[in-house]
Amino acid sequence: MLNLSNTRLWLTLIATGSVAMLAFGLYLQHSVGLEPCPMCIVQRYALILVAVVAGLAALLGQRVVLASGLVFMGAFAAFGAFVAARQSWLQWNPPEILSCGRDFFGMIEAFPLKRAIPMIFKGSGDCSEIDWTFLGLSIANWTFLVFSAITAMAVILLMQRRSV
Repeated sequence: MLNLSNTRLWLTLIATGSVAMLAFGLYLQHSVGLEPCPMCIVQRYALILVAVVAGLAALLGQRVVLASGLVFMGAFAAFGAFVAARQSWLQWNPPEILSCGRDFFGMIEAFPLKRAIPMIFKGSGDCSEIDWTFLGLSIANWTFLVFSAITAMAVILLMQRRSV
């Protein structure tokens, strides 16, 4: 059985793992040459938020901060899991007409935010393309698993804190 008594340690591990995932994503982009799609960019932002919230909560360590950090971290991770699940679905069921849209920043510059956000989640030909796999799973599949694990860990740690 896992020892879940040290919330700060788990938050530190989650923050460190998130930073490592971001570094690997940047490696794939800048060294391997894989260009991130709009949904990949949104997942990166969710991962940044998870890392920042987990890191700050672990660093500050006060009871209220830890509980709030777990709630926000869990929410950001759940959002990231949703986006990764949507991208995985697009990869398994690619649209018949592939239309590669603008990148995330191009959409934000060209359209108001309330129009750009739905466009990001519709995906494009880029979002349904599988450029890299490991053990038969795409980057979006792995990201979904990691975000789901972080969400589950946040819930478990919150429930444990309530029982203490």
